[in-house]
Amino acid sequence: MTTAPGFLPTAAGAPAAHAAYLPARGGLGLKPEHFRTILETLPDLGFFEIHAENYMVDGGPFHHYLTQIRSHYPLSVHGVGLSIGGEGPLDEEHLDRLAVLITRYEPQSFSEHLAWSSHGDIFLNDLLPAPYNTATLQRVCDHIDRVHERLGRRMLLENPATYVEFAASTQAETDFIGEVVKRTGCGLLLDVNNVFVSCTNHGRDAQNYIDAFPLAATAQIHLAGFAKDVDAAGAPLLIDSHGSPIAQTVWDLYRFTLERTGPLPTLIERDNDIPAFAVLHAEAQQAEKLLQTCRIEVAA
Repeated sequence: MTTAPGFLPTAAGAPAAHAAYLPARGGLGLKPEHFRTILETLPDLGFFEIHAENYMVDGGPFHHYLTQIRSHYPLSVHGVGLSIGGEGPLDEEHLDRLAVLITRYEPQSFSEHLAWSSHGDIFLNDLLPAPYNTATLQRVCDHIDRVHERLGRRMLLENPATYVEFAASTQAETDFIGEVVKRTGCGLLLDVNNVFVSCTNHGRDAQNYIDAFPLAATAQIHLAGFAKDVDAAGAPLLIDSHGSPIAQTVWDLYRFTLERTGPLPTLIERDNDIPAFAVLHAEAQQAEKLLQTCRIEVAA
């Protein structure tokens, strides 16, 4: 495979991350409510992240502000619509629009979900799970190989938050993701909140789950808030809502993760009930403190 200029090949043969990497600092999802505040104050942050599908147009106010913000900060692009886990081939028109966006802003990182969101010409506003078996593994690997080929860069794959499990699954999620990483050379976007949500919902130990991931391939971490509910049997059910502050249990699991990975770029996700910018900035600063503690411990 031929890699695009500015990218480094991996040993697996897939394109690597951009030659300029995201800093191992706290970052925030970029929200329209905060455009002006960011440009007026230029807060001390490691990076911003956008959802690709919000910017797949030629012009408009989102691009007007993103162009200015991108001139001051590193950028991560996070996709939610490629349907990496879908049964059909990737939507090539969607992939083309994504390629245009990435060429336009040259982000330091691009990621997508291990999920599906379309079937034929039906598009769903959700990230749905797939069974972890041989057929899904081949399909996901084929899709990631196509993304690598089209974009000329290494994609990060995010572990999902799940609420049900498939009887058809023949592999643990962590083993499945490890095999995808091995076969495609993609990286891992480790969503620590998703780990906590899934492990609570399925009665597993979150720390053991973290340890089972291919941690050496981790290039970015996501943190977010969850909502609490109960299932039909009255057992605890957590929802990956992105609409509340990060819980202390997730902060604790994040520190546990950093002890194993070392400092990594860490995004604070908030997509619902968006608070004032200062509230999210404070969470990013909390991540920064834990990252700095990790650096000190690694140095010692």
